[in-house]
Amino acid sequence: MRPPPVGARVSLRYRLPAGSVPPLTDVVGHVIETGSQILIRTRRNEDVVVAAPDVVAVRIIPEIPVRTSQIRNLEHAAALAWPGAEHQVHAGWLLRSGHGSTRRANSAVPIEFSATPPLSAIIDWYGTRGLPPLLAAPDRLVRVPEGVPVDGENIVLVGDVLTGDVAPSDPSPEVAITSLPDAAWRDVDQRGVPDDVLTAVIDGEVAFARQADVAVARGAVTTAPDGTRWLGLSAVHVTPGARRNGAGRAICEALLAWGADRSATGVYVQVLPDNAAALALYEAMGLRPHHRSRYVDARNL
Repeated sequence: MRPPPVGARVSLRYRLPAGSVPPLTDVVGHVIETGSQILIRTRRNEDVVVAAPDVVAVRIIPEIPVRTSQIRNLEHAAALAWPGAEHQVHAGWLLRSGHGSTRRANSAVPIEFSATPPLSAIIDWYGTRGLPPLLAAPDRLVRVPEGVPVDGENIVLVGDVLTGDVAPSDPSPEVAITSLPDAAWRDVDQRGVPDDVLTAVIDGEVAFARQADVAVARGAVTTAPDGTRWLGLSAVHVTPGARRNGAGRAICEALLAWGADRSATGVYVQVLPDNAAALALYEAMGLRPHHRSRYVDARNL
């Protein structure tokens, strides 16, 4: 049986040990890991591990319906939170350039309802900067024809900052928050993203969290067209020796408190579907899948 995709919400039926009555049972939750064993996290944050050969049936359960307008508003706020070192609005698209560092900072994203792909203009804009003309293609906002290659698919997870499971707790005193990424922050995040890309934000505020020399993250608060104040979490890194000891959650919760102080009511994060550890962290914090996005080269459309 084909394993369910990581991040999906499923109802999974599986066999219990021989002699059990009843012989089968079910679990409902989000898929955190797959392989020889399947890890399901329930809405109560309980982990259920099922051996893959014991799975009898899997049914994908649709998430609570998300309206296209909600995707557009969130993507608009996220674009303002990561606009690259240079940006320009053209025909409803935000064109971003960030010295080629990260796909997010070097791609065009639709931010207005009337956005239509002016492919020649986008191709020319990126061509003059020596960059491939990447389009961010969120669910329902950009239609990618079947057979056109895509790259960098990610799951966008969201949560409520002031209510529910994502309500911030008192931040750890071990977490420092600064307005710029200092040398110690960069020692943990060694991707070398330029300062003018990391610190860029449009009509918002950005901060950098660090716990000693083991964990870092970036937070940005921006406002969507519908008025929602969003906190975006990104650049979350934990050194290998410090993983699974709460450092990643501590810096994220510190940024949640920082964002709440700046009137953020929602939080989002973008995660690669195969990053099981990150998905587990954000699911445990109460975030839930909202939509998916990917990148496509405009020259292929």
